[in-house]
Amino acid sequence: MNTLFDKIWDGHVVQHVPDGPDQLYVDRLYVHEVTSPQAFADMRRRGLKCFRPERIFCMPDHNTPTLNQEIPIADPVSRRQVETLEQNAKDFGLTHFGMCHPDNGIVHVVGPEQGLSLPGMTIVCGDSHTSTHGALGAVAFGIGTSEVEMALASQCILQAKPKSMRITVDGRLGHGVTAKDLALYIMSRITTSGATGHFVEYAGEAVRALSMEGRLTLCNLSIEMGARGGFIAPDDVTFAYVEGRPYAPQGQAWERAVAVWRTLKSDDDAVFDKEVRFDASDIEPMITFGTNPGMGIGITAPVPQPQNESDRKALQYMHFAAGSPLLGTPVDYVFLGACTNGRIEDFRAFAAVVRGRHKAEDVTAWLVPGSRRVAEQIRAEGLDRVLSEAGFEVRQPGCSACLAMNEDKVPAGKLCVSTSNRNFEGRQGPGARTCLASPLTAAAAAVTGCITDPRTLL
Repeated sequence: MNTLFDKIWDGHVVQHVPDGPDQLYVDRLYVHEVTSPQAFADMRRRGLKCFRPERIFCMPDHNTPTLNQEIPIADPVSRRQVETLEQNAKDFGLTHFGMCHPDNGIVHVVGPEQGLSLPGMTIVCGDSHTSTHGALGAVAFGIGTSEVEMALASQCILQAKPKSMRITVDGRLGHGVTAKDLALYIMSRITTSGATGHFVEYAGEAVRALSMEGRLTLCNLSIEMGARGGFIAPDDVTFAYVEGRPYAPQGQAWERAVAVWRTLKSDDDAVFDKEVRFDASDIEPMITFGTNPGMGIGITAPVPQPQNESDRKALQYMHFAAGSPLLGTPVDYVFLGACTNGRIEDFRAFAAVVRGRHKAEDVTAWLVPGSRRVAEQIRAEGLDRVLSEAGFEVRQPGCSACLAMNEDKVPAGKLCVSTSNRNFEGRQGPGARTCLASPLTAAAAAVTGCITDPRTLL
């Protein structure tokens, strides 16, 4: 009667603290430049070494510029954070994919594409969107700076076990409806607190039909509905994606691993603390109208009436009127990228819409691959030529305009259709306004200059 979450979590418990948390073993720790400096400083102060350095991988992503990465970073704060991570990795003997390293990129894109994130693992990082890695059938979640230090020093953390939740999506997604739309739809229905305190297992025909890139997008957004993390039981889609990747098992080790991974599923009679079910046929391309990811609507729907003062404040900030459609609203910026939608499939989708068309004159577009390997694939498939002919430029990898910790900031008052994961006030720059959407919807806005139903361009 065990859920898959129970099986993976309980299999990694070193000891249970009576009336307290579990001491949980960590298979993989990812480290970036923002949440790690204090953890490393405390390690030095206490004279500690990393317990299992071979299980720890470091890479900068938040502060990296997306142009001219070959020269020193202009912003002194960003430069110091990136350089500090490099020095810490060197001092503690950790693998470091530096800014110009061929394997560099956003940590939540690099981990899966390198085969570092694998089914059945426990994976942590000082970043909330660590839930992304759950797409491979792993228990992955974000941790705080003090827990980063715990993991560095002991390869364990102290963590209370979350409750379990299953979200089942029956049927198939319609034409032009993507994993991003599915995630935004779920959040619009259960709100940004609907999964609080739970670890979500996604199930159902619509979920199983997603590509691995789509599953990564869905799991990435788990944290935005309040969940501790989200994951999908591994299957043949998972195994086909992982096989042959640099850090994946090889040869006979691969066969043994897959045999184990095939057992990773919830029991038929498993009991979840919470169950929710949706019908995929109810979902159309989604877009947000407010200032949290749960404030989403179908792209053809009008902006709903505010239900409270928070809703009224959000509409005022976004300059949207209740009862009015978002279709046709002029757009200033378009951002394709982030750990949510910076993978090769996302660039293929964007290119499919803009092929034979041209970027709207008044739109500024930032197209940012999630990793250097994604950038290489864009060139290998000729997508860079398609995008260039349509008036777009592919930048260098990084978190970019997802969170405005680098040079890619949306100016105050400007409206951005973004494929990232958060639309909080000021998230993409002080005073910036953000509508979250899929790569297809972002591409439609980029070529029309306004919020557009992508199905009309497919």
